[in-house]
Amino acid sequence: MDERQPERPQLRRTLGLLALALAVPLVVVMVNASLQRQLIYYPDTSPAGSAAAALPGAEDVVLTTEDGLELDAWLMPPDTTDRGVAVLVAPGNAGNRAGRAPLASALAAQGFTVLLLDYRGYGGNPGSPSEQGLAMDARAAATFLSQRGFARGCTIYYGESLGTGVVARLTTTHPPAGVVLRSPYPRFAAVAKVHYPWLPVELILVDRFPARDNLSASDVPVVVLAGSADDIIPSRLSEELAEGVGNLHAKVIVANAGHNDPIWHGPFLAEQVANLADEVARSCR
Repeated sequence: MDERQPERPQLRRTLGLLALALAVPLVVVMVNASLQRQLIYYPDTSPAGSAAAALPGAEDVVLTTEDGLELDAWLMPPDTTDRGVAVLVAPGNAGNRAGRAPLASALAAQGFTVLLLDYRGYGGNPGSPSEQGLAMDARAAATFLSQRGFARGCTIYYGESLGTGVVARLTTTHPPAGVVLRSPYPRFAAVAKVHYPWLPVELILVDRFPARDNLSASDVPVVVLAGSADDIIPSRLSEELAEGVGNLHAKVIVANAGHNDPIWHGPFLAEQVANLADEVARSCR
């Protein structure tokens, strides 16, 4: 008779408890993975209203995506000497285009035509946001500007926060004259790790936005803007992205600026875009 036989029930119980101990955190991780898009995207789903009501002279336009969605957007003409340059604004993860009206006004005052994009699920638009979906939305916006007569050499992309990853990917398929990134990150997992350090985000993250990878081999001039007091996307992450881009035109770290401070929505930001356009889009006037 095998004298070890009586130990087997105890072994089974031990293995069962071990499996349970491993399963509980795994379930917690998987639940968080299934809900992660709710933790990433915070759309204001209410309709943004008419362009002209928010921005006198602006136009309501519709962008058609590859998967058949029709997205409402606003097109703001320049209100001073026309540079012949369009700025595609790829927003962050919250609000809708109505909240970017002051930025559009500031850019128009610099002579730009401004396309305020709202992603799927934002501003009354159909669909639900995801990395792949936002990429299609951005391509639809770039195509729209091309159809309106803006060559790629006369287009600047501006991405803020989450939108910097959207712009970085768009640059690989529709390279513009230049790119301005405000509060960018090398990859979205680095941001998630700041806010959820106890989760294995590198393993479970569905929407990854690998901005550094998308810009590392690009020759498109890139301006990186960040605030030293940003507690959403720390400036060290923006600097890490800056170190990895293929063609860094400028890096500006604004002392004591937070993630959502007014400086990012008015004349200062518009001046940074204008400085880049002066260098890379001279022939568009």
